[in-house]
Parts: sequence; structure tokens; C-alpha cells
Amino acid sequence: MKKKTVYVCRNCDHQTSSWLGRCPACGAWNTLEEETFEYDEPTSDKKNTRLSMLTRGVGESEPIALTGGDIPEYMRVKTGMAEFDRVLGGGLVSGSVILLSGEPGIGKSTLLLQLCAFLQSEGKLLYVSGEESCAQISMRAKRLGIKSDNIFVLTETDAEKVIKKSEKLAPKLIIVDSIQTMYHSQSAAVPGSVTQIRESAAMFISAAKASGTSVILVGHINKEGGIAGPKILEHMVDTVLYFEGERRQNFRLIRAMKNRFGSSSEIGVFEMTDKGLVEVENPSKMLLSDRPKNTSGNCAVCVMEGTRPIIAEIQALTSPTVFPSPRRMSGGIDYNRTALIIAVIEKRLGLHFSNCDVYVNVIGGMRIEETASDAATAMALISSMRDLPVPDDLICFGEIGLSGEIRSVSRVGGRVAEAIRLGFTKIAVHERCAHDIENVPDGVKIVPIKTIFDLLSLMAK
Repeated sequence: MKKKTVYVCRNCDHQTSSWLGRCPACGAWNTLEEETFEYDEPTSDKKNTRLSMLTRGVGESEPIALTGGDIPEYMRVKTGMAEFDRVLGGGLVSGSVILLSGEPGIGKSTLLLQLCAFLQSEGKLLYVSGEESCAQISMRAKRLGIKSDNIFVLTETDAEKVIKKSEKLAPKLIIVDSIQTMYHSQSAAVPGSVTQIRESAAMFISAAKASGTSVILVGHINKEGGIAGPKILEHMVDTVLYFEGERRQNFRLIRAMKNRFGSSSEIGVFEMTDKGLVEVENPSKMLLSDRPKNTSGNCAVCVMEGTRPIIAEIQALTSPTVFPSPRRMSGGIDYNRTALIIAVIEKRLGLHFSNCDVYVNVIGGMRIEETASDAATAMALISSMRDLPVPDDLICFGEIGLSGEIRSVSRVGGRVAEAIRLGFTKIAVHERCAHDIENVPDGVKIVPIKTIFDLLSLMAK
């Protein structure tokens, strides 16, 4: 056996023969990690060796006509957690591989243990832990009130042994916590390296596709906020889920970044309690529960998270400063988008923020990436600057262009219906969309807006 060392970029999977501070392919810094390959003949190509590592355990198959009746259909199983099922696209698909990642202490292990409690009636479940002992998992299960003979715990880090023992147990679901602790005994790389993570993941994926057992892999987060390990790991799995939220706050979000069996833009909302995670069926009501009344600097907006309309509260605070460089802070909204809206307000309305510190925040730790929040952000900034409160029963949504015009957004009907359900009686939308809204209840007024100047008329006198 001979060994050969290469350096692989964990971001783009590019290979070099020597270490470099910057990847020549993607330009990322400090992403090259050492990998060691073993081969029998000096003429062996490392790419072929690596390919054989990725496809190990995959048997031969024959071509099947796409329109034929020999292709099996995927079966979905309801997990019992409606928010988790929403993110997955309707339930857990048999034979699928899910990668769940999140920051340390966010509640990943708690979520997965509760998932096992809901699925215990479907058959045997295997919880593989490479980080905790059986006593630690048992202590968490007692705290959550989970007790079942169908939940099995295995403390093992050898991926090959885990798969062999799972074949004997034949579980419906395998949870691996975490994939970074798994290793393959035939690989010379150290556990946690790019090679070991890719090799271990490939083995679990092959086993899942062959047996029809669903697999959930827990992934660590690196200091840049991405999933630790090679970028190819996200391409190999069927679904990539991010578990988000502030550890000091009670609310958690599960966001689908990739989903081969459903929408890749859905979110699930949970609340962390002393009894575990509790589903939040009405996130809009939760986000608006402590909204201040008759106060300047806040405005409600309805954004779409997948197929779900969610009403959030945007707050803005402008404070005079004596320093030559005013401070700008943005939480929950893209900083550059906030700077663009401030520039449009200064240019078109003549409100100058050059001598003020500006702070913009979305309540509840929610992050808004949709441009439909532009109008509400502008309303909050104008309200704080002029110290005029936005009417409590007013909600607006629309995109702002550099000329100060308000542009229409998608799915206006769903946004308006959600706003009416939450008790808003004045809904400001683009004038073209205002004429398309039907069946408006009595007492609800649809206010058409065309430019940023129209936002001024909406302020309370």
C-alpha cells in the first residue's frame, strides 16, 4: 500500500498537490485541508481512487423505462410534528437522507429525540451518537418524558459497524449525531477530515437507498456559519435543513435550503420550553404579541416563507450623533438593502440621516430576505425620523426602486388574507395589485400606493 497526500478545498472540492492559503478555483481563504489516499499501484489515479471510495457499496443496476411501471414510488410518513412535515414537503420520505445543521446548543438533539417519540409507532428507530453516552441521551429522554421500547441507542463512531448493526435491527429511521464524528476504518485520514466525512456520508447514503431506511445526519457548523466538511456533502444528500435561532431566545426556525421532495423555501417555527420544542402554529400572532401601540419607528409587514404568509414587525430607531461617521446597524434585514432604502429616502424625500445613528431590527430573531419588506422598512425609518407613529391597524408591503417608486410583489392575495385574519384594517399595496383584490370584508380598506411619497400620507397626524 502506498500513500499520496493531496489538499482538497472544502468549499468547492478543488484538489492541489500542495497547501495554499487561497483556493485557486473558488478564491476562498483557508479552506484547503489535507487528505491521504492509499493505492496499490504507483500508476493509480487519485481521481479513480476517490471515485471508488464514493461508490463503494453501490451495486449494479439495469436501465428502466421512465414511463414503465417498474419504478417504485416513494412513500411518505407523517412524523407527527406538523411544522417539521411542512419543511420536508409533507412528511419523511422512505430512503431519503436529510442533513440537519445548526449551532451548538440550539436544540438539534432535543428535536431529533422528540421526532423519535412521534415515530415510535411506525417501527424500530436507531439513534446513533458519536458525541454523547447512552446515559446522557437517557437523561434527556427522561426530561422530555420519552419512554419507548422501539427507540434504540448506539454509541459508535465506526460507520461500517453502524451500518452492519442497523441491518440486523432493520429500523425505519437512523439518526447519526453527528456525521463529523463518524469514520471509515479503511481510510487513512483522521476522523472529522474532509475524506472521512465524505466517505462516511457515502456509506449511509448507499445503505439508505438500498434498504429504504430514512437517515438523518446531524452536521456541525463552522465559524463562517456553513456546514463543516466538504461542500459536496450538501450535494450528496436529498435534503438540507438549517436549525436557526438565538440560544438566548425561545423561538427556533427550521429552514429548508435544499429539498428534492418538496419546496426549498419552507420554514417551521418552534418554541423551546423546559419540556422540549413546541410547535408554533400561528407565527404571525406570536411575532406581534408584544407590539407597542401608538409608538413611532415600527411597521408591520407580511412576507412569504415558502407557501406560508408571516406577519413580522420591523422597528427602526434614529438617534442624533456628534460623531463624524454615524453608526448603521441592521438585524434581520440585509445591511446593504437597508443602506439602499436610506439613500432613496434622503434623495427623494429630503430626510437626511447623515447626522443620525440608524438602527433597524426585525422582532423575534426572524430574518427577512424578501424585497417586499422595503416599504415597511421605509415607513419605520420615516416614522422614527419624524417621530410620527404608524397607525397600529396599518400594514404595507412593496418593493422600492431607486427612483422612489413602489413595485408590486407576488402572492398579494395570500398576504392580504393573512393581514385581515390578524386584524389589520388598512392594507397598503401597489395600486395595480389593489384593483385585483376581491372579497374585501367591510371595515377593511385597501390603500393603493405608487411612490415613496405616498407613504408620508399614511402617517398618523
